[in-house]
Amino acid sequence: MKPLKRTAERLFPGLIIAGLVAVTAQFLSEHYGAPAMLMAILLGISLQFLSEETRTEPGVSFAAKDLLRFGVALLGARISVEMLQDLGPVLVGLIVAGVILTILLGTLIGRLFGRDTLFSFLTAGSVAICGASAAMAIASILPKGKTRERDLVFTVVIVTVLSTVAMIFYPILSDRIGLDLRQSGVFLGGTIHDVAQVVGAGYSISDETGDLATVVKLIRVTMLAPVVLISSVFLRKYAEPGEARPPLVPGFVLAFLIIATLNSFHLLPEVLRDLAAVVSRWALLTAIAAVGMKTSIPRILQVGGPAIGLLVAQSLFLAGFVLIGALMLG
Repeated sequence: MKPLKRTAERLFPGLIIAGLVAVTAQFLSEHYGAPAMLMAILLGISLQFLSEETRTEPGVSFAAKDLLRFGVALLGARISVEMLQDLGPVLVGLIVAGVILTILLGTLIGRLFGRDTLFSFLTAGSVAICGASAAMAIASILPKGKTRERDLVFTVVIVTVLSTVAMIFYPILSDRIGLDLRQSGVFLGGTIHDVAQVVGAGYSISDETGDLATVVKLIRVTMLAPVVLISSVFLRKYAEPGEARPPLVPGFVLAFLIIATLNSFHLLPEVLRDLAAVVSRWALLTAIAAVGMKTSIPRILQVGGPAIGLLVAQSLFLAGFVLIGALMLG
């Protein structure tokens, strides 16, 4: 028990501070409507000096890495095979194709914006799958680099801002171009980056649209595990000499798949599913606060305007592809 006690004492100061930042971000989100993820990372950046303090650094690092993976693994409790059956093969094919093509094209065009392959893949995966959560999961398997944490914070901030903008304007766009309730649900769920913003946009139109948009969004979340699993194999070649390569099968991805399988076979009681959803959200919120604490504003500004243009281009491609597909489905 003594080693466990020493580890807890070493991690507690930084971990509790990251948790307090997460609680503050959630309070701001509930009372002022600001995205919780965005608030967490901005508040975390303001406390960047704590990631360099001897007492708090271990806990902050633990939250930014291990707690993050724990939160992603628990997302599996929200996934089930029944969601795929309810939507039908054509609609599922459209969503899956949108994710895959956005990642492929978004990675390929990175050079046009002056960004390397790893950065482009990070942003494309974030846009295609589930915003900040996907960015954090993908970043955890990327080979380490001097700018990796900076790139992650930049991606989370920009993709959350874009998701918030989409939450406001995409429902208006759906109405202007004459999408029906079902088409609107497909469009919103297939294009907006973060789950919370999908829910906000969908239910602003109708309950039917909100329900469908949420299910479509969760199909995109389902893609997180296979994308991370497959990409971890190809990304190993980017590891620098002497650097430990990412594992072929990340443990948190296996946990995600196991939990999703248990949920699909109705082996997870409803109370456990609800608990996993709550714990996952708080774990991810605390993790992103810790990631913010490990990054400084001057380093974020070094990323530059073209990187924002890359994220916008990736988002517009996904929106255009899903919109055309929704119109063709009638």
